[in-house]
Amino acid sequence: MYDICCIGHITLDKIVTPKAIKHMAGGTAFYFSNAIRNMDVKYGLVTAVAETEMPSVTALRNKGIEVKALPSAHSVYFENIYGENQDNRTQRVLQKADPFTVADLKDTEAIIFHLGALLADDMSTELIKELFSRGNVSVDAQGYLREVVDKSVKATDWADKQEALKYIDILKVNEHELEALTGLTDIKEGAKILAEWGVKEVVVTLGSMGSVIYHDSIYYTIPAYKPTEVVDATGCGDTYMAGYLYKRVKGADIQKAGEFAAAMAGLKIETSGPFEGTEEDVLAMMQR
Repeated sequence: MYDICCIGHITLDKIVTPKAIKHMAGGTAFYFSNAIRNMDVKYGLVTAVAETEMPSVTALRNKGIEVKALPSAHSVYFENIYGENQDNRTQRVLQKADPFTVADLKDTEAIIFHLGALLADDMSTELIKELFSRGNVSVDAQGYLREVVDKSVKATDWADKQEALKYIDILKVNEHELEALTGLTDIKEGAKILAEWGVKEVVVTLGSMGSVIYHDSIYYTIPAYKPTEVVDATGCGDTYMAGYLYKRVKGADIQKAGEFAAAMAGLKIETSGPFEGTEEDVLAMMQR
């Protein structure tokens, strides 16, 4: 039994910024796992990769992370192109991996399952329902709002959202994903709609503007913790959710969990690659 189990593909990422081009592992599974690995929590990852990406799995295992690696014909291959503003990126998908099934997770138990779908067909509503029957389900909405058309990532609506959201305890969206799901640009009204559709905790990340969390008709305003330098924003949302779910599973209230998560994300931006710091590092960031 894990406290938290993340489910998602480790990707091969090509990251293009005004300063450099880098090739590295990526995806929610990669960033979330690295960010949470030094926290006081029993954690496991379920991923699916091609044989060519098994070194990425080995690298995570060598850091002490428990990984169940399912075979896949291909690994997901993303190209992320950033401009001067790190909040904006252009994406292409050069390869897709096999989706996750109910059978893949039949022997995995957790208090919180965090689903990091990268594309709309990665994880079915059937899988969400099954995990909901066994624990709390946390979902990053971004993958459900992305489909691949001629290798380009196109925005799409979550076709099954009205059914799926009834089985989601915690949903993470940014302002664009919130608008795509609800048709609303007002953050508070959009969060309220998602709650009416069944989500217990709606987490809305707003980049440098902080975040808002909605639960039981209460809005929690979370400040952003400014990095000393913006180096690489890839994986910030995943890092935020690692911090948030860690604190929630340990019993912290929403405000405190959100602030810890925001500080963790702020620290992550200061370096290229995943956050690999400690809880003490995050607490120090909160005191800056």
